Amino acid sequence: MPTITDTITTADGDCPITLHTPEGAGPWPGVVMYVDAGGVRDTFRDMAATLADYGYAVLLPDVYYRHPGWAPFDMATVFSDAKERGRLFSMIGKVTPAMMSSDAGAFFDYLAGRPEVSGDRFGVCGYCMGGRTSVVVAGAHGDRVAAAASFHGGGLVTDAPDSPHLRAAQIRAAVYVAGAKDDASFTAAQAQTLDEALTAAGVEHTVEIYPAGHGFAVPDNAPYDADAAARHWAAMRELFGGALAG
Repeated sequence: MPTITDTITTADGDCPITLHTPEGAGPWPGVVMYVDAGGVRDTFRDMAATLADYGYAVLLPDVYYRHPGWAPFDMATVFSDAKERGRLFSMIGKVTPAMMSSDAGAFFDYLAGRPEVSGDRFGVCGYCMGGRTSVVVAGAHGDRVAAAASFHGGGLVTDAPDSPHLRAAQIRAAVYVAGAKDDASFTAAQAQTLDEALTAAGVEHTVEIYPAGHGFAVPDNAPYDADAAARHWAAMRELFGGALAG
């Protein structure tokens, strides 16, 4: 898969990105893929290439760019290493919904200006904290997001005034949310609340829980589940195939 390495200037600095495209001349619909808490690494570059192979120009941003020189996380050991676990959660906490929304505007502007990209409405997908980002961005940029997918995302329903489910009325995208079983960050009750909010807002959506653990779609996560991962790829192909213009 062809890959372009570039930098996008945002309100807070320069964000390194890669843009993954299919072979050929294009153009293709654009998608932003948001990583899990582990940040950009080879696993996600491979996942972006897989999605690109389905016929999309996939932008993979470094969501931790505000911390230049941050050291990559080893997902096999990060949760058993107290120091690394602390560093991980510290960095997660510093990526706020306001930052997600602001960055997304810059990412969409970039995609709109690329010759490889077609259309002016885009897809977003994300995993873990990136799954939350996808829903946040869909609510913040209703006029620019045509499809949003969240996989084992947490924090989609909270008591905070900026909880993603409270922006359902601003969403104009088709939404697909796949939670993980026994996930305290997105419980069955929270899934029902999100479903009800999207239904009340008239949003085309699916909210479901996969019979797999948190992290099921990402190959270097310990709970990775091949069957659930295959299901997530099929769901994303259907979502984007129906919502994004060719």
